[in-house]
Amino acid sequence: MNPALTIPAFGPVLPEIILAAGALVLVLFGAIRGERSGEGMNIIALALLAVAFVAVLMLPGERVETMSGSFVVDGFAKFMKSLTLIASAGGVILSMDYMRREGISRFEYPILIVLSTLGMLMVISANDLIALYLGLELLSLASYVIAAFDRDNVRSTEAGLKYFVLGSLSSGMLLYGASLVYGFTGSVSFPAIAGILQGQVGIGAIIGVVFIAAGIAFKISAVPFHMWTPDVYEGSPTPVTAFFSAAPRWPAWPWPRASSSMPSRASWDNGSRSSSSSPSPPWLWAPSRPSASATSSA
Repeated sequence: MNPALTIPAFGPVLPEIILAAGALVLVLFGAIRGERSGEGMNIIALALLAVAFVAVLMLPGERVETMSGSFVVDGFAKFMKSLTLIASAGGVILSMDYMRREGISRFEYPILIVLSTLGMLMVISANDLIALYLGLELLSLASYVIAAFDRDNVRSTEAGLKYFVLGSLSSGMLLYGASLVYGFTGSVSFPAIAGILQGQVGIGAIIGVVFIAAGIAFKISAVPFHMWTPDVYEGSPTPVTAFFSAAPRWPAWPWPRASSSMPSRASWDNGSRSSSSSPSPPWLWAPSRPSASATSSA
């Protein structure tokens, strides 16, 4: 018997889809035009971020889950995504004149900014450990490269190398903590984990949560896991430092709400998930459910 398939809603993921598809277009355009595409790539990247910003504003205000509950959008996520996109656009604007004056204007820079922003948006809407890790790694891998973007500068290369080594350490801590939490709770979903942790909790689950918190704190350079920050900020190009100090910080703000009060997170929007207020077509926002005939035949 084949289980009936459920088509996920793609509307809540529209900003991320726009950035992902746009990044592929930018890679193709940069590969064709080469070094001549420098200024044009910045303009296209800004337009792409603007389109994603409009898509964020068009998201429904009530809480909506998709991708089997691993991706969630609500009013607070919309606000944080808007701030993230604005900060990323500022990073591109600040770099345009600087990169040209320093002779390091290359078409890869706006692509990396777009990919890093895509990772931030994924982190903001992540509702399980797998989505969280994928978003953080997409953010981190792009950040490692732009930290060492001035490859002829020894300090910039050193900053990128330090960021990569220490960032890999934090990724390992986070992944190890996630594996412990999954092993002791049997779930990767934040609501399920929060419900289990409110009862009898094993020491392994507590250790896993500590490792996850340490990994995230390392990513956002929170005390006492900020030892990498001075070297990376000093060695990176100035617009990159400005970008690091602003944009990657916003994805961390939803996590106190997501981790400490996950069962009551729906109270942010009074628990409203009614598909009656969703714009048409219905498949865009509301996940389709198997029909009665399909369920009975299965």
